[in-house]
Amino acid sequence: MGGMKLMTDLFGFAYPAYMSFKAIESSESIDDTQWLTYWVVFGFFSIAENAMSFLIEWIPFYYMIKCLFFLWLYHPKFLGAGLVYNQIIKPHVMPALERTQPPKKQE
Repeated sequence: MGGMKLMTDLFGFAYPAYMSFKAIESSESIDDTQWLTYWVVFGFFSIAENAMSFLIEWIPFYYMIKCLFFLWLYHPKFLGAGLVYNQIIKPHVMPALERTQPPKKQE
């Protein structure tokens, strides 16, 4: 498991990290949003993967599927990270974040 996990983690990290560095240096903000969204999804996926690591050995071709999932998340044609964020993560996380904010003062 160790070698395959390392390879898929590098696959999900190397190109996105390179593109994130490029986005930081660019004057456009759209690429910043794209890569920040990717890293949020990557983080949630990594946490879920670690929490469910006992199931991984039962999923055939898991690491191939994981590579394809990462490719779908960051490929410019698909931009799946935005979809995952808007459809799955945002509806669950934003209400919790809003509850932690202090109430706005009435003027």
